[in-house]
Amino acid sequence: MLDKYDKLILNDLQADAALTTVEISERNNLSQAACWRRIQRLEANGYINKRVALLNADKLGLGTIVFAHIKLSAHGRTHLDQFSKDIQRLSRVIECYCLMGEQDFFAKVVVKDVYDYERFFFDTLSKIEGVSEIKSTMALSQIKFTTELPI
Repeated sequence: MLDKYDKLILNDLQADAALTTVEISERNNLSQAACWRRIQRLEANGYINKRVALLNADKLGLGTIVFAHIKLSAHGRTHLDQFSKDIQRLSRVIECYCLMGEQDFFAKVVVKDVYDYERFFFDTLSKIEGVSEIKSTMALSQIKFTTELPI
């Protein structure tokens, strides 16, 4: 069970993973040793998966986001494990979820522009075995983006 200090530490780290243990301990009125032990425990217990840098997609030429709703054929559904492995290998797919409902998967894809997505769609995504239908929607602008979970 997380206590008040664990939650404060997690909030600090998800806002800025580059914070040092000293900075986090000072922000939360903890000793550096106690803060370090808490962070180690949170990592060991799986509350912290990893610490990363969030990159600027626009600066990297990947400023277009496409949401692909993917439906597998009846035959394709027998190969869900292979589909999952195939989609995980695609670096342009930055998120993918298995869905309940009409579509089987929802994938978030980053590309340079609509033409880049067209090439990715025809050359890669649509060629995954078992895929029967892909409905794509392109984002016009980003209203909200965060990786911070409400704690």
